[in-house]
Amino acid sequence: MHKKVSILIPTYNRERIISETIDSALSQTYSNIEVIIVDNASTDDTWNVIQAYAKQDDRVKAFRNESNVGPVRNWLRCVNEASGEYGKILWSDDLIAPTFLEKTVPFLTDRGDIGFVFTGTEIFVDGTQNKADAYFLGETGAYPSDDFVVGSISSGKYPVSPGCALFRMSDIKKNLLLNIPNQVNSDFSMHAIGNDLLLFLLTANTYEYFACVNKKLSFFRAHAGSISIQSNDGKLPLHYDLAISYFLERYRPDLISTFNAKLFLDLKRYPNAKKYGLVNIESFYIDNKNYTFSYSTLLKRIYRSLLNRIYRYSNRIK
Repeated sequence: MHKKVSILIPTYNRERIISETIDSALSQTYSNIEVIIVDNASTDDTWNVIQAYAKQDDRVKAFRNESNVGPVRNWLRCVNEASGEYGKILWSDDLIAPTFLEKTVPFLTDRGDIGFVFTGTEIFVDGTQNKADAYFLGETGAYPSDDFVVGSISSGKYPVSPGCALFRMSDIKKNLLLNIPNQVNSDFSMHAIGNDLLLFLLTANTYEYFACVNKKLSFFRAHAGSISIQSNDGKLPLHYDLAISYFLERYRPDLISTFNAKLFLDLKRYPNAKKYGLVNIESFYIDNKNYTFSYSTLLKRIYRSLLNRIYRYSNRIK
C-alpha cells in the first residue's frame, strides 16, 4: 500500500474557482490520498461547494472555522486535521497535474535524505493566454540543500510557495510557523508573507538534499485576490527579507554579510519600507549585530538584478 498523502486546501471566498482546484486534487493518479479542505468562514458560497464534494467523495474531508482566523491559522487547521504521512499544500486558487503525486512521492519514499520535492510551475492569468514558466532547474533529480538555501537569498530560481512542493507531514508540522519573531511587530500570522518560504528553508536546513521534477506539474493562478498581487509597495519582498533574516541569524550566520547587500538595495528600492518599521539593515534582525557587506557583493547584486529584470521582461506574461 502506498503511503497516504494529505492534500491540504485552505480556502476563503473562492466560490468561483474552488471546484477546479478540488477537481485537480481528486484527479491524481496516485490513489492513496485524502483531501483536507478548511473554509475560513467564507462570506460567499464556497462552503456549499465544498460540502457538495464531501458528500460525493469520501476522500474529501471538509471543515469550517466559526470565524475568520487569518490565513496562517487556517493553513495550520488543515495540517492538524490531516492523517497522511506526506503533505501537499494546494492553495485554493492553484492547480496540480494528475501525475503530480505520482512523480513526486517516490523521491520521499525512496530516500530519507531528501527533505522536499517541487516541480516546474506555470503561472497563468485566468481567461487569457498570459502565462510564464518558473522553477525549472534543468534536470529531474536530487540537489544539495545548501544550493536551495544559498539560492533563495541570491536568486529567483527557487520557489517561495509550497504550492508546487511535497513535504513529509512531520516537517510541515514542525516548520510551518504561525508567526515569525521580529523587532518591527509585523504579524506574519495575518499577512502570511514569509511563513511559506521559511517552511522550505527550515526543512532544507535539516536534510542533505531536496529534489526537483523538471516537468510542468503545478499551476499558479495570478489574480487580483491573491496575497502576492495584493501586497504592493514593497510589502512582499520586504517581508520575505524579514523571514530570511530570521532564518539566517539563527541557522546560517555565515550568509548574513551576503544577504545584507540585498537588504541595503531593497531599502533603497522601496521608499515605503519605513511604513513597515524598516529603516535600516538593523531593523531586519533581532540579535544579529553584523550589518556589513562588501561593495563587490553589492555590485554583483545590482548586476544580477539587472539580468533578472531583462529575463523577466523577455519572458513576461503577455
